Amino acid sequence: MDYFAALRAFRAVVEEDGFAPAARLMGLATSSLTRQVNALEDSLGTQLLNRSTRSVTLTDAGSAYYDQAILVLDALDDANRSVSEAGGAPRGLLRISMPVVFGSLHVAPAMGLFMRRCPEIELDFRLSDGFVNLVEERIDIAIRIGKLDTSSLIARKLAPNRRLICASPDYLGEHGVPEHPDDLRDHNCLCFAFADGDRTWKMEKDGESLSVKVAGSMVANNSEMLRQTAISGGGLLMMPSWLVGEDVKAGRLKPILSDWTVGHGETNTAIHAVYLPNRKGSKKVTAFVDHLAAHFGSPPYWE
Repeated sequence: MDYFAALRAFRAVVEEDGFAPAARLMGLATSSLTRQVNALEDSLGTQLLNRSTRSVTLTDAGSAYYDQAILVLDALDDANRSVSEAGGAPRGLLRISMPVVFGSLHVAPAMGLFMRRCPEIELDFRLSDGFVNLVEERIDIAIRIGKLDTSSLIARKLAPNRRLICASPDYLGEHGVPEHPDDLRDHNCLCFAFADGDRTWKMEKDGESLSVKVAGSMVANNSEMLRQTAISGGGLLMMPSWLVGEDVKAGRLKPILSDWTVGHGETNTAIHAVYLPNRKGSKKVTAFVDHLAAHFGSPPYWE
């Protein structure tokens, strides 16, 4: 039995939810793929899959075996990739995860040039604001914004994540410009809906740290909605410069308290590209990260 072929067949059945769709994906007859999986179970002396006329599910043993099979197959793919890339241009499938709004605003506009420069790379973007496990989701690169945890991932800083407080000229003209963080309490503050419900804006200046409990008539879990509301004169907004930088340049929003460092309990955070250690020598990973770093610039163009 070809163990690697059997492992790939088993993985395809699990991920495609059935023998027939897995066979179509692999370009095999269903009977051939079924024999491979059956032979794998016979060699192990245990049942990996529960089969019925309507569904295929993992047994307890199959679930544990599937997790290990992914690691083995991914390691083999990594080895094959490193050899195939050694003497040529970067190529192959590149899976990338990133936050939704950041990807739309700052990554998508850079992709046309990247695809012309690296025509043999196939891009698979997964845009999500939730935490993505690179191993479980088989992600090559993740763009993460904020403070990184102390993981084993390799991280490359792409840009600072500077936050600022701003409002439309109309709002400031009607309600006045705050001159001190304490003045924020007298304003309508548009707040992002953090999971813990916190509406505290934290600021620092010359070693002094302040935490201001703000309030307002609107909270939302979408930064673009808050941004548009602020532009329309709805209130004060605390957002990263990569989101509101163009609005500041155009005069749609005006920064306030600019001599204070603004954060949500996370000073000195940044925008990073992170990837697993086994992707360190990958030409396609390096090409993509280098391209984004050059596109953003230093300082980044949105500043």
